[in-house]
Amino acid sequence: MLKKIAFFNPQGNFDRNDSHLTEHPDFGGQLVYVKELAKAMSKLGLKIDIITRKIIDLDWPEFSETFDHYPNYENLRIIRVPFGGSKFLNKELLWEYLGDYVKEIIRFYNSEGEFPDFVTTHYGDGGISGAMFLKKTGINFSFTGHSLGAQKKDKFSSFNNEFLEQKYRFSIRIAAERSAIKYSTFVVTSTEQEKTVQYMHQAYKNLTLENLKKFVVISPGVNTEIFNTFEDEKVQHFEKFLKIYNKSFIILSSRIDPKKNHISVVKSYLENKKLQEIFNLIIVVRGIENVFEYSKKETEDAKILSQIIHLLKENNLLENIIFLNIDSQIELASLYKAASKFKSIFALTSLYEPFGLAIIEAMACGLPVVATKSGGPIEILNNGYYGKVVDPNDTNEISSAILEIFKDYNKYQKLGINRVISNYTWEKTAEKYLEKIHSTYKMKTEHVQLPLFFEKLI
Repeated sequence: MLKKIAFFNPQGNFDRNDSHLTEHPDFGGQLVYVKELAKAMSKLGLKIDIITRKIIDLDWPEFSETFDHYPNYENLRIIRVPFGGSKFLNKELLWEYLGDYVKEIIRFYNSEGEFPDFVTTHYGDGGISGAMFLKKTGINFSFTGHSLGAQKKDKFSSFNNEFLEQKYRFSIRIAAERSAIKYSTFVVTSTEQEKTVQYMHQAYKNLTLENLKKFVVISPGVNTEIFNTFEDEKVQHFEKFLKIYNKSFIILSSRIDPKKNHISVVKSYLENKKLQEIFNLIIVVRGIENVFEYSKKETEDAKILSQIIHLLKENNLLENIIFLNIDSQIELASLYKAASKFKSIFALTSLYEPFGLAIIEAMACGLPVVATKSGGPIEILNNGYYGKVVDPNDTNEISSAILEIFKDYNKYQKLGINRVISNYTWEKTAEKYLEKIHSTYKMKTEHVQLPLFFEKLI
């Protein structure tokens, strides 16, 4: 009988306060996904463990304890095991320590006297950890890649291969992903497009075709306890703040990263007088108190912010932008709800977006959406029925889409809310995962033969 499920997520980290969530590349949407899926699954009567890395580092004090939890989720534990030393390490530096991660997990469950019945694994590092754990224990796992190394490598095609290998460890990552596809009992994709395009990349195609029956499309969800249309004091606080501007708003709240392509929305705004008349821009930043000071730094996100500030200043429109330091999902949802009262629109014009969790969070709060047609958003928005999909590099198309939604605002607002409630809740996601787990957790798996790099680790 299925009683306990473990989630393998060696990178980033989890704690009860969601510290650093979405502030750092290792703390992105994947962690939100794992946290919310684990919480929803625990509510279905199963014991759930999220197993991640123990860090004893003065710069990351939140992750030093072995155990942590989320309030009111008594069936869910966060377990941190020591591996890779005590300091925080970026995910690219974790690969050679994953054997120790698996050994520590086995040691932990041996000490408790009870192992999980099944493991869900996340990202390539979690996937290969699941394969190593299977080799040692015979316990099956699923694989959810979130994003794949080969696609990321393609985006850096102009860079020196040696540099890319040193920085991103692509050959190791792709080998890990291939093993996860081969030995998992099922592979979860968020969209049909992810299955038929991303996993059909030449780096994985032969394995994907051999294991096509394993693939199942399970969409992520929204935490409807946070992202909804209910009002509270925080919403009223944001409403008072936004009312001062006497305008609608175009909101961008993804990570400040080149691939998120904030600059296309900014350029659309600068090129279109109608947008300037109707809207101000809001760019959500996380953990940055003074954007103007921060933009003088040499970091990648600081350079993007500097470029945005420069363009607006050059066009005498600096007063039309608001940078908001939002610290939590609760604050973000409150901003969305308040902004929807001013006929505001959420924009996500990523060069490529595997799914688009940020889109459904905004829609759940009543914000209509303009999003990239490159990736998952085209399925979420049903090719433009529930919101507008655009070429992320076509500034005219972005402007037109924003204005079209504004013209028919109430229609798109209602369509978006209904779309989320009907299709994108974590309860539905958890139920679909469990259906697959129940049908596969007792399967007999072939002899596990790992790539040499990982075989040596275990």
